[in-house]
Amino acid sequence: MTDRTQSALLPRDRRLEVAKKELVDFERRENEFRKKDREERAAELRLPLKEIKIQ
Repeated sequence: MTDRTQSALLPRDRRLEVAKKELVDFERRENEFRKKDREERAAELRLPLKEIKIQ
């Protein structure tokens, strides 16, 4: 690979890494939101979440 081609890949690689990190962060926040929402709905319905295994 020439220096020119290799240097052209660096910005792309950086953008790809940033995009992957943002996706991981988004998925973590989404999972936390879903868990909180599930707990709030269970509390409203008075469902015992500890006895129900959610997967």
